[in-house]
Amino acid sequence: MKQYGVRMYSKDFREMKWEEFKSLLIGLDADTPLGNLVQIRSENDPKILEHFTSAQHRIRNEWISKHSRVNMSDADHQQFLSQIENYFSSL
Repeated sequence: MKQYGVRMYSKDFREMKWEEFKSLLIGLDADTPLGNLVQIRSENDPKILEHFTSAQHRIRNEWISKHSRVNMSDADHQQFLSQIENYFSSL
């Protein structure tokens, strides 16, 4: 909503094609709540990490810890992505 002005429960969103949704999601700026979270989770630059707040470090460390335990084959990963795509397509 903050970046694109589209509400998730609006008619425009419900009629949005999956490809358009993916493009909007990929293009989120870091100043949006989700974009900021993604930026925190994916940051690897030591110079930037040393300026993270304790809350940012907690978010990043929880994400890394959670995902380091997941061992998923490429086939399982592809199936999971297909399930997500089908879910959003059905909305």
